[in-house]
Amino acid sequence: MNLRVLPDANQDDPQLLELATLCEQTVAACRVLGADQAEVVAHAASGLEVGVRRDQVETLIRSQDVSATVTAWRAGRKGVVSVGDMRAASLRQAAERACAFARLTEPDVHGGLADPDPSPRQRPPLDLWHPWALEAEQAIELARQTEAAGRDFDAPIANTNGAQLSTRAERSARADSNGFLGTARRTRHQLWASFITRDARGMQTGSWYDSRCSHQDLQDPAEIGRRAALHAVQRLGARRLGTRQCPVLFAPDVAAGLFGHFLEAVSGAALCQRASFLSDGLGQPVLPAFMDLHERPHLPRGAGSRHFDAEGVAAADDALVLGGRLQRYALDGRSARELGMASTGNAGGISNLQVRHGPEDLDGLLRRMHTGLLVTQVMGQGVSIVTGDYSRGVSGFWVEHGAIAYPVDEITIASNLREMFAGIVAVGRDVDTRGRIRTGSLLIERMTVAGAG
Repeated sequence: MNLRVLPDANQDDPQLLELATLCEQTVAACRVLGADQAEVVAHAASGLEVGVRRDQVETLIRSQDVSATVTAWRAGRKGVVSVGDMRAASLRQAAERACAFARLTEPDVHGGLADPDPSPRQRPPLDLWHPWALEAEQAIELARQTEAAGRDFDAPIANTNGAQLSTRAERSARADSNGFLGTARRTRHQLWASFITRDARGMQTGSWYDSRCSHQDLQDPAEIGRRAALHAVQRLGARRLGTRQCPVLFAPDVAAGLFGHFLEAVSGAALCQRASFLSDGLGQPVLPAFMDLHERPHLPRGAGSRHFDAEGVAAADDALVLGGRLQRYALDGRSARELGMASTGNAGGISNLQVRHGPEDLDGLLRRMHTGLLVTQVMGQGVSIVTGDYSRGVSGFWVEHGAIAYPVDEITIASNLREMFAGIVAVGRDVDTRGRIRTGSLLIERMTVAGAG
């Protein structure tokens, strides 16, 4: 059985192949030491982070990191050891300690490696490797350009929280005693800025960022700076709202957070702990009938794209929700065994989630809502995945006659996630592609808004 996932592009990378060899050797050492099963995951990463504020360099970090995690099982007992040293002797010692620890822990009847996956493994090009040969001076200049564009944007800009640029390249390898060997590599580059405005009502902050696996796809530094400043200026004159019930429109990045709660509720961890408001949702309507959610692990340059999950199970395009009905949960090997199901290849979470959207953009959804609340920022932790209760502090804009009337803050929105998901009216085509969850603006029929009065 061929369980190797070594994309052709990776086979010309000596550092990656060395990681793979060390993983295989350490798995073999665990078996010799008496482990029934073993898994080794290794990472090697390099990065650069720069932060400037008022044109002065506040942060300059060049990093080089290596790590490995060795897991051994004996009679259902698990031992785990992590090290920051990739020398063969250190990995051998880690294997010895992991096997020793596996004699001390309580057995877990559902534990162990994911079941071997004999299915053909698709290996489409993911195009995730785009190192940025950036010197510190160049990074500082780009961050300064970003901040300068925002500071020059408009007179109300009173101060700056600065601009930050980061770039990271990571290689990883995984081997286990079922014969799996896989390698992956990816890069991630990010540029961020934040500014402060002030008026008689007080101070407001606005920010913006972009994050991509290729620096060539990043928004222009000046555009990021201007958008961050614009968000701050638009917040001037923010008011509070009286308590009411009304439609709520979530901006794309905030909508992604809502679907993040959905993914948590259908995860194996929550289901096995009986800590999910969707524990009885399989096959049931959980979203409106016009909605589909698909996992797309092979999106080129996707933030979560991968050939296999954290347990080596093959990643494949698959529906999570079709026609509003929940088609499956998101399970790793352990949770699948406890629930009497098969792994869905979601150890480590969902890869990329794609939310089906309609034809309208944000302006179209504002007109459709007519009167209500546009949420652009959420604060606080008032979400219960167990019950679905939802209460968050938010800021954004009040909308009248299909157009933004004025900014609002210091308000709270409340409902229940089950009701919120059932009450989705539309999803916009203004899809945010920066993260793993790809969704446009999300219009919900009704929520409680609490503020002054």
